[in-house]
Amino acid sequence: MTMKSLVLLFSFCIGYLCFAQTPSKYIVVDQFGYRPTSEKIAVIRNPVTGFDAAESFAPEATYALVNASTHTQVFSGNLVLWNAGNEDTSSGDRAWWFNFSSYETPGTYYILDITQNLKSFEFSISENVYDEVLKHAVRTFYYQRAGYEKIAPYAEFNWVDGASHMGSLQDTECRSYLAPNDVTTEKNLSGGWYDAGDYNKYTTWTSNYIVDLLKAYAEQPAAWADNYNLPHSGNGIPDIIDEIKWGMDHLLRLQETNGSMISIVDLSHASPPSSATGQSLYGAVNTSSTLAATVAFSYGSKVFESLNMNAYATTLEQAATNAWNWADANPNVVWENNSAAYNSVGIGAGQQETDDYGRLAYKVRAAIHLYDLTENTNYKTFVETNYEAMHLLLWDFAYPFEQENQDALLYYASLSGITPSVRTDIKTTYENAMNSSNNFGGLTNEADPYLANLTDYVWGSNGTKSRKGLMFSNYIIYGINAGNDSDAFRAAERYIHYIHGVNPLNFCYLSNMYAFGADNGVNEFYHAWFADETAWDNVQNDAFGPAPGFLVGGPNPSYNWDGCCPSGCSGQTCDATQVARINGQPKQKAYDDFNTSWPMNSWEVTENSNGYQTAYIRLLSKFVGLNGLLSVNAIENEFTASLYPNPFKDEFTITSIKPFSYIIYDITGRIIKNGSCIDTCTIKKTIKASGVYVVKVTTENSSKIFKVVKD
Repeated sequence: MTMKSLVLLFSFCIGYLCFAQTPSKYIVVDQFGYRPTSEKIAVIRNPVTGFDAAESFAPEATYALVNASTHTQVFSGNLVLWNAGNEDTSSGDRAWWFNFSSYETPGTYYILDITQNLKSFEFSISENVYDEVLKHAVRTFYYQRAGYEKIAPYAEFNWVDGASHMGSLQDTECRSYLAPNDVTTEKNLSGGWYDAGDYNKYTTWTSNYIVDLLKAYAEQPAAWADNYNLPHSGNGIPDIIDEIKWGMDHLLRLQETNGSMISIVDLSHASPPSSATGQSLYGAVNTSSTLAATVAFSYGSKVFESLNMNAYATTLEQAATNAWNWADANPNVVWENNSAAYNSVGIGAGQQETDDYGRLAYKVRAAIHLYDLTENTNYKTFVETNYEAMHLLLWDFAYPFEQENQDALLYYASLSGITPSVRTDIKTTYENAMNSSNNFGGLTNEADPYLANLTDYVWGSNGTKSRKGLMFSNYIIYGINAGNDSDAFRAAERYIHYIHGVNPLNFCYLSNMYAFGADNGVNEFYHAWFADETAWDNVQNDAFGPAPGFLVGGPNPSYNWDGCCPSGCSGQTCDATQVARINGQPKQKAYDDFNTSWPMNSWEVTENSNGYQTAYIRLLSKFVGLNGLLSVNAIENEFTASLYPNPFKDEFTITSIKPFSYIIYDITGRIIKNGSCIDTCTIKKTIKASGVYVVKVTTENSSKIFKVVKD
């Protein structure tokens, strides 16, 4: 089913009942679907304020869940009015909820307004409902690879392209921005990923993407497959690890012999990417990029060692140590790209430099992962001397814009050998901060009719939504308070549903996913390859459209056209209708499906970013497959096993009514121990360090995940 099916009517008869049903944009669901044991709530909306204020919808009281194959009603119930019928100011809508969470039978379904014969998009209930979605979200990094050809069968026909930026004076012969004609400045800085809709490669952000992907793998190693139809698929290594290594190899090329990191590589732009012929130039080194890379190198070393890639792990450990030593000796080397003050106008687009707090935060994060890797107490001392200056502790406040810093502190609190009072301080502060009105309070008070509460909608709000979901998943992973785990799990998954369509636009914010379950989603977005008036412009109207799986920026109520509008833009069109469609709308409606460049500046709304992508991938992976770390409830009913005591001191016992195997993981995903038993196993003194661990127990045809705590 595609977006075009919105205009179709269909009829059928079963027994004495005949139906003529119309898809309705006022009945919104996750367009891919729901896991069987997940919360499942369809939102029925009546627009009040915004571009659709002239419309209205009055639902009937009773709704049904209908099997799309047999067209039989399998569940029915009454709607629940949200917030006594008051308008939600963030969306400009009034809303009702149809809760069908108790229905768990796998299949394909839709929601039906019985009296009015109006239906939602079809969706699946399935344990593996998001497997294909996750695969395509990861595959976007293949299309973002610089200097790598996209060929069949890995690239679908529409997106085949040669290796970009590999010509004369491009990435393999990259020169300094200060000396573009000086051959002595030439370096091979090939590889890596286009950062977003622009092709530039920013070291700090590349490092952050690598860390997010590493954690996506390490937090849930069983979620990842080796069959994503990528060049390295089938090599026995999860495809996400191959992709991480592609980015990490580029990061290594950016390191100078003294340990410092080149901050940016500026690339030329064209559509398709292989047609870009302009010179590639690199920027200066700076402290912030070097510290960010230290985090990626050190954490990468730990994960690659757990995969028995020991030589590569050793290389990364040395790179991390060298980067730390340089940054420690040069704590305030600042360099801004695209800045007249630094003679760098035209180098890059987004600003990669940060401020004093940003450098401190990166240094704390670097020290955390170096301590974890090396057990050198100098790094521990740095963390414990400075952790209280991090905003989580300083403000007693947790919010998605600093999810990565909060995440690093929680990771530190999971390590052995740290000061117990520091561990307690971090975890207690996070628990208190998550109990605020913006976090668990938003869930308890049901502050958002679309279920994914967010206070601030700014540029990149879909990335912010994803990081808000990660705040709740971290609550579970790091064992903050097990009594709230079920609520945290429910909250985290709601942010996935929002991105997949549970929003006032009834819109899936992933590009071109019609072949994989979406019905109304991104047809075009700001990207140099998929640019306006190219063959890749729009899924519906042009030859190819953009590739599948890219997460776009999302609603941005601060969007506006360029200051030269409505006139004075060198003959370029200023579309007043377009800007009014976004500017001044309720927060959640401040979006439109467009990709026109200057002066309409669509990048403020629709541009993708690898940062949005990695946050979304990491969150989505928590809900993939029976073996997910957060999927305990999905499999407990299928399999009888027990583990006790929990928490434990020196040993614990696993029992099962059937023969079983077990694997014990630490919080990074490293395998601590594995084995098999007939009906009972006692694990003695295998786990030495206090913290949270995961035990996966498997029989012939089912599995169970235990989260265990060593005191």
